[in-house]
Amino acid sequence: MQRSQLLLEKRKQFIKNYVENNSDRQMKVIVEELIERLFISERTIYNILKD
Repeated sequence: MQRSQLLLEKRKQFIKNYVENNSDRQMKVIVEELIERLFISERTIYNILKD
């Protein structure tokens, strides 16, 4: 199944904004919340943030 490029970009933007808006909290907590909200792996989140 191929994902829409637009959806991938929206997901990347959401993750970056979420991390930025919650930067006063620990990264581990932020990542756990994103995993629960988006149903993606920790590795995927860190790869998106690394880009």
